[in-house]
Amino acid sequence: MILIIQGGRVKDPARGLDGPADVVVENGVITRVGTGAGEGLSGENVRVLPAAGMLVLPGLVDMHVHLREPGQEYKETVATGTRAAAAGGFTAVCCMANTHPVNDNAAVTRYILEKAREEGSARVYPAVAATRGLRGKELSDYGDLAAAGARAVSDDGQPVSDAGMMRRVLEYAKDLGLAVLSHPEDLSLSEGGAMNEGVLSTRLGLPGIPAAAEAAMVARDILLAELTGVPVHLCHVSCAQAVEAVRVAKARGIAVTAETAPHYFTLTEQAVDRYNTHAKMNPPLRTEADREAVRQGLGDGTLDAIASDHAPHTVLEKDLEFDAAAFGIVGLETSLPLSLAMVRQGVMSLSSLVLAMSTRPAEILGVTPPAVVPGALADLTVVDPDAAWTVDARSFFSKCANTPFDGMEMKGRAVWTLVGGRITHGE
Repeated sequence: MILIIQGGRVKDPARGLDGPADVVVENGVITRVGTGAGEGLSGENVRVLPAAGMLVLPGLVDMHVHLREPGQEYKETVATGTRAAAAGGFTAVCCMANTHPVNDNAAVTRYILEKAREEGSARVYPAVAATRGLRGKELSDYGDLAAAGARAVSDDGQPVSDAGMMRRVLEYAKDLGLAVLSHPEDLSLSEGGAMNEGVLSTRLGLPGIPAAAEAAMVARDILLAELTGVPVHLCHVSCAQAVEAVRVAKARGIAVTAETAPHYFTLTEQAVDRYNTHAKMNPPLRTEADREAVRQGLGDGTLDAIASDHAPHTVLEKDLEFDAAAFGIVGLETSLPLSLAMVRQGVMSLSSLVLAMSTRPAEILGVTPPAVVPGALADLTVVDPDAAWTVDARSFFSKCANTPFDGMEMKGRAVWTLVGGRITHGE
């Protein structure tokens, strides 16, 4: 089968591409890119995808998702999670290790990858537990895990609280080419909290999580990256102090990268008012000043990546008193339009957005970034940037509907998602 993505605007800033072109895909590989590249190709084995008015992008990569399998298949599976990813325009995802059992051994890693090969609609890069059982006490067997297909180590959901242990995580991971994804949270400041600490938490009578709980651990991990010379990646940055710490560290030449999530540059703690558990996440939604700092951090390149932190939970885990409800929201199917809004608002350029949602996440994970060039695997996302739609969480491909964006009007949507030339989303 030959696919011709015809007449779209090809945007691949890492390769200096921006303009109208056809993209020809044969046997899962891009063979031609250019104006009229598809001319002369016809026959029963040729399919044309008309893309006039659309963006043709290197496949989007979400470097922070929770697929829940094995052990919590009632929330999500590799099949349903990657189907949601494809619907959101993602050709690859990095899944966190807080499964049941924890992905701290090669058998679990191989199981996830086999599920992805059999049932996946996107590539899956497993992040394995930095420490056994996510307990922060002893290292997982990185050698076996890397050999099984791990791309990163992370105790996400829990911080590696002991600084000496985190130093060993960095040093051992480097030797095996594994990225280190840090969950920056000082539990001595945050434990027991339910939302951002401030005036609103006081008014609602809810225990607070101060921004300092995040910023303190960000500062620690930056110092450890400087000490060891090993890169560290900071997950789900949400507050102004953390953004500034990353900015200063980069100016000093320290090997640090950072991500944020669309909810942190779209919403504030006000979404929690009236005890809305769909706006409960960790780190929590913060103040308008923090939201603006995150936006500026993306705009000036301080923050490298946009990741959804897709965290599905059922109604039984969310329809509870706010204190008792689970942390987390789904995000794979709303991440792209929320991020495109940043371009329309002039916060980021389209080039910066593509880098943050495709090229940089892949680079941080140490995998080949998707590209719209001849010879590259055809991992592509075709986007209608003007498509207007209203979020209906009940129609998500994800098993769960825990989103604060239900009913919100969005603009921009993936029309086709291709993984190795296979259409995994779109007719």
